[in-house]
Amino acid sequence: MKIVSWNVNSVRARLDHLLDYLDAEGPEVICLQELKCEEHAFPYEAVGELGYEAAVYGQRAYNGVAILSRLPIEAVTRGPGPQARALAATINGLRVVSVYAPNGDTVGSDKWRFKLDFFSQLLAFAAAQPPGPRLLCGDFNVAPEDLDVADPPAWAASVLCHPLARQALAALLAAGNLDTLRHHAPTDARFSWWDYRRDARARGDGLRIDLILANPSAAPLIREAFVHEAPRDWPRPSDHAPVGVDLDAARLAATLGG
Repeated sequence: MKIVSWNVNSVRARLDHLLDYLDAEGPEVICLQELKCEEHAFPYEAVGELGYEAAVYGQRAYNGVAILSRLPIEAVTRGPGPQARALAATINGLRVVSVYAPNGDTVGSDKWRFKLDFFSQLLAFAAAQPPGPRLLCGDFNVAPEDLDVADPPAWAASVLCHPLARQALAALLAAGNLDTLRHHAPTDARFSWWDYRRDARARGDGLRIDLILANPSAAPLIREAFVHEAPRDWPRPSDHAPVGVDLDAARLAATLGG
C-alpha cells in the first residue's frame, strides 16, 4: 500500500504533473498540499478518471489540502485554525492526515508566531484522532536536523531551520510520531524541496521539509520510505518532490483484526 505526500504548489497549474505521477506510480493514497483553490474548483473529474476519489479542504488562492485515494474515504474531518492546512480521513482502517504547515515568513513576525501556534494546534489535532494506525503526511516547513539540509550554516537562522521551529516539530516526534524516512535511512541526506531562486536545484541546495510521521500503531507497518526527486525536474515543476512510504497492507489488516 503506497502512500505519498506532495506539495503541488497549485493543483490546477500542475494538474498535468499530478496526473502523470498518479498514472506512473499509482499510489493507493496521495496527500496534497498548497492546492491554491477552493473545493468547487478542484479537478475531481480528472483524478476520478484515474480511479481516485478526493476529500478536499480548499482556500482561494492560498493553502489547501487534499487526500486522494483508490480506496473508500471515510470519516473526513478538517483541521484546526482559520486556514485550510489539515485534513484527516480514514482509508482501509488507516487514519491519514494531510498537513500543510505555515512557512513563517521571517523569524519574529506575526506569520512566525502563527507557525509556532499551528504546531501546537496540530499536536492536539493529532492526539484527538481515533485510536489505531495513523500517518501525518505533508509539508511541515521544518528541516528536522542538519542532515536534512545541504548547507546547514546558510539556513541555520531561517524559518525552516530555526531552533524554535525544530523544537515545535520535535514535540510532534516526542508524542510518538516516527519520522519514517529517517528511521529507514538514518544516515542518508535526502531532500524534498529546492528553492526556485538562486538555481538551488542545479546546485543541490535542498532541504527535507516534507515528512511522513507514523504513530506507534502504524510505524511497524512501514516497509520502506522514499523521495521521488524526478518530478522536481519536470517543466514548470512544483518546488517540492513527492515523498512516500510503502505500508504492509496485510499487516494493517491483521492489526485491525481483518
